[in-house]
Amino acid sequence: MLRTRLLTAAVLLPAIGALVLFAPAWFFTIFNAIAGIWGLYEVAAMTGALHWVAVPLFAVVGGVPLFALLYDAPDLGFVGWLVTLIVILMMLGLVVRIELAGGGERFRGPRLVFMGAAYVGFLFPYFALLRNLPGGQYMLLLVILLAVISDSGAYFAGRYMGRTKLAPSVSPNKTVEGAVGGLIATVVGDWLLFEIIGGTWDMWRILLFAAIVSILAQLGDLAGSALKRAAGVKDSGWIFPGHGGLLDRTCSLVFALFFAYYWFQ
Repeated sequence: MLRTRLLTAAVLLPAIGALVLFAPAWFFTIFNAIAGIWGLYEVAAMTGALHWVAVPLFAVVGGVPLFALLYDAPDLGFVGWLVTLIVILMMLGLVVRIELAGGGERFRGPRLVFMGAAYVGFLFPYFALLRNLPGGQYMLLLVILLAVISDSGAYFAGRYMGRTKLAPSVSPNKTVEGAVGGLIATVVGDWLLFEIIGGTWDMWRILLFAAIVSILAQLGDLAGSALKRAAGVKDSGWIFPGHGGLLDRTCSLVFALFFAYYWFQ
C-alpha cells in the first residue's frame, strides 16, 4: 500500500507541478498564497503554537509580508529585500546556534514562532515573484533543477567520499565533501543545460549563477533542518507521503529564489 502511494505521488506531483508552473500568473500567485498559509500552519504545528492565541502573531509576522510581497513587491523597494535578507541571516544564525549547542537545545516559544513565521512570510512569496517575471516560468524551473542537481550531487559525493561532517548537530548526514560535490555538480549541470538549449549567457555568468544557487540551496537546507531541530521534530509536516511537509520540500529553494529574483531583475 505504501509503495503504491509513493509511486502515485512520484507520477502525479511532477505533472501537477508542471500544470501549476505554466498556469496564468494570477493562478500561480493564488497557489503561492495558499502554499504560504499552509507553510505557516506547519510552523505553528511544529513549534507547538497551534492555538488561537498565536493567530495574531502569525497574521502580522507571517501573513502581512506574505500578501504584501505577493501583491506588489517592487513598491516595497529597499525595505522588501532588506528585511528578507535580515530574515535569511536570522535563519543562518539559528543554524550556528543549534550547531554550537550540540543539537540538544530546544526553545519552543515566541522566539521560534516569530522566526518560523517570518521565514515563511518573507521567503515564500519569491516563488511567485520570480515566476511572474517575463519568462519567469523558465527561471523558476532553472532554479528548481539546479537545486535538485545540487542536492543529488551532494548526496552521492557524500555517500561515496564523505569523511568530514559539515554541521553534525544540525544535519548529521551532510559532509564537506558532499557540499563540494553538490557545488561542482550544479556548475557542470548548469553549463551542460545552457549548451543544450543554446543559452546566451557567457561562461562566467553561468558558473557564478550556478555556484551561488548551489551554496544557497545547501544553506537553505541547513536552515530548514535547524528549524526542525529547534522545534524538536523530524519532519515539518505530512502533506507529501514519505517525504514530510511543505517546508521539508522547499527549504533548499527559498534562499536561492530570493537571490534569483534580484539576479534576473
